[in-house]
Amino acid sequence: MDEELERIRRKKLEEMKKMANEPKVDYPNSPVKVTDGTVDDVVARYPLVIVDCWAEWCGPCRMVGPVIDDLAKEMAGKVVFGKLNVDENMKTSTKYGIMAIPTLLVFKNGELIDQMVGAYPKNTLANKILKYL
Repeated sequence: MDEELERIRRKKLEEMKKMANEPKVDYPNSPVKVTDGTVDDVVARYPLVIVDCWAEWCGPCRMVGPVIDDLAKEMAGKVVFGKLNVDENMKTSTKYGIMAIPTLLVFKNGELIDQMVGAYPKNTLANKILKYL
């Protein structure tokens, strides 16, 4: 029995050493500006990324903006939020088939797993995002 406990202790100690040596991912607590040139890097860097596709002239987008800001603070350390201006970043908009805004692109482990089109209330949006954690 003592040998088994010692084996488990050594295994846990090795796991802890590995975790200590892994680089820490710094999660922002506000939305990150995403562009055609940075979107792939942002999506690859974090396990869960929500990209808000918006435009300055879009009324519903302006309503969603403060909700995204709040959720970025509340979910910091778990989710990264990005903001992509579709008028300035046509390549990414075309790549993901953005036909209406606001559209939220949901990426998990670098893969697009969902799109949410429209302006959602904060609680509804938070509940939708929580299912991806």
